[in-house]
Amino acid sequence: MLFVKVPKERLGALIGPDGKTKKIIEENTGVTLNIDSNMGDVTIIPMEEEVSKGLVGLAARDIVKAIGRGFSPERAMALKSEDMYFTLMDIRDYVGKSTKHIKRVRGRLIGTNGKTRRIIEELSGAEMSVYGNTVGLIGDLFSMGASKRAVEMILEGSEHAAVYKFLEGQRREMKYREMTME
Repeated sequence: MLFVKVPKERLGALIGPDGKTKKIIEENTGVTLNIDSNMGDVTIIPMEEEVSKGLVGLAARDIVKAIGRGFSPERAMALKSEDMYFTLMDIRDYVGKSTKHIKRVRGRLIGTNGKTRRIIEELSGAEMSVYGNTVGLIGDLFSMGASKRAVEMILEGSEHAAVYKFLEGQRREMKYREMTME
C-alpha cells in the first residue's frame, strides 16, 4: 500500500466526472484507489495479480501526485510509461518562506500569459505545472534533466534569455543524439 496526500481542491480532477478518471487510473496501473474526500488522503492498493510483478503502484502514486500538483489527468497518464518520470520541486527551497518572493518567482516561472512555461515545455520536451509552492515536471530522462535545470536557473534568479539559450543548446544536443542513434 502507498499513501498520497492530495489538496482537496484537486480531488475532483483525480476522481473525474462520475469517477471516470479514477477508474482509468485503476485499470491502467493495476491498483485500487481509496480516496478520503474529507482529508484528501489517497490509499493506493495493488491488485493481487499485480503484486508478483514487482514495483506495483509506483506509477499510480506518481499519477495521483501529478494530478494533485496541478497536471490534468491526461497529461499525468504519461507516467504509466516506464520511461517517464515525475519530479516535484518546492519553490521555498530556493527563495525561502516569504509569500512575496514565492509569488514573484511563480510569476517568473509561468511568464506573461504562460509564455515562460510554454517555452520550457517546448524546448525541453517535458510537461510543467506550477501549483501552490511547487513546480511539477513530467518527462523522459533527458527532458527531465533539461527542464529541471531550466527551472532551477529561474529559481536561482537567472535571466529568461539565459535559460532559453541553455534549453536551445540542450535541444540541439538531443537532436544530435537522435541522429547518431539511427
